Amino acid sequence: MFNKYIIFLENLLSKLGLNTTITTYISEAISLITLILITLALYYIILLVIKKTVYVFIQKSQSKRDDILIQNKVFNRICLLIPAFLIRFNIEAAIPSFPTLSSTIILFTKIYEVFIYSRVLDAILTTLNDIYDTYEISKSKPIKGFIQVLKTIIYIICALLIIAILTHKELSNILIGLGTLSAVLMLVFKDPILGFVGGLQLTINDMLRIGDWIVMEKSKADGEVLEIGLTTVKVQNWDKTITTIPTYSLISDSFTNWRGMENSGGRRIARSFVIDIDTVKFCTPEMLERFKKFQLVTQYINDKEKEIEEYNKANNIDNSNLVNGRRQTNLGIFRAYLNAYLANCPYINKDMTFMVRQLSPTETGVPIQIYAFSSNKAWISYENIQSDIFDHVFAVVTMFDLKIYQKPSSNSLAVLPEILE
Repeated sequence: MFNKYIIFLENLLSKLGLNTTITTYISEAISLITLILITLALYYIILLVIKKTVYVFIQKSQSKRDDILIQNKVFNRICLLIPAFLIRFNIEAAIPSFPTLSSTIILFTKIYEVFIYSRVLDAILTTLNDIYDTYEISKSKPIKGFIQVLKTIIYIICALLIIAILTHKELSNILIGLGTLSAVLMLVFKDPILGFVGGLQLTINDMLRIGDWIVMEKSKADGEVLEIGLTTVKVQNWDKTITTIPTYSLISDSFTNWRGMENSGGRRIARSFVIDIDTVKFCTPEMLERFKKFQLVTQYINDKEKEIEEYNKANNIDNSNLVNGRRQTNLGIFRAYLNAYLANCPYINKDMTFMVRQLSPTETGVPIQIYAFSSNKAWISYENIQSDIFDHVFAVVTMFDLKIYQKPSSNSLAVLPEILE
């Protein structure tokens, strides 16, 4: 086609009185411009046809997953190959008198094609990952790390092919030459390699999923996993900041994953308060009668008194002194009260462990720990439930003739001289 077109242009220009050399230059320059214009026109026509047909069909389909093809511009990138093909197969015919120029253009056209192929494959892999992310399994088995590895391999092959085209050498010969640079390549790609290995271990061992709440003190991460990539894991902290953690660090260092708690029947409450030892004492009959009015421990006190009375009687205990035999204490009854309180609390999971236990005494007093599981695991609700429990504890403790230890405040020290007087 271009041969006849060039002959027509040369005949037309020769009639104007131009010499053969100038006629050849001008006619082939016009031929080259014509090729470029035809190429661009055909590219935009095909792209327009795709948008009016394929795009419309995809947008009207019920499935939303195929819309991802449009979002990632897969068809746009495929269309970019059209100009390359047209120029590469027609450039020699368009400028036959300039073989060196046509060879150079063909060379760069091949490089362009290789690059566009890699971009098309990149878009396809991104689309596959985005479609996979629409399924629930993607949260437990993310493939983004594998996709990134494949993309890295594609771009490495792309770079090697471009080098092969520029040097006019076989790809196999270039790969053999790169074997001597393997140590350098290992150093350059150390992070991706470690990240790939770490990502494999995280996925295979189900150590991390998108949406998991993790805590990693070393990286100061405390929040929800947003993304698991080839070299990094993104965590959105509860203060809405983003922490980026190297993937391999999650294998080499320790981190806490709260998924087990979220999948269980409750969220643990394990908080303690300290009782002033000076307020712990045996219960007198008057105290017992007063405590029996607390409905949650009425039955406990009666049963315990009966048990103690039988024991003391069987062992001939002299009850005239409280030190002799077994006796109830205000702290023991208070612990029984808290156990009964938790058992009647609608927000505590009764199928999981719950208890009120006494920890080892310290210089500040006797620590009493409430150990239970909130049936509501949502953070705000959990904190409110925990606060309500301890609000009640602080309010009721004095009714058992006990006091919670706290360090003297400035106000307490201010009235100390008046007390001493």
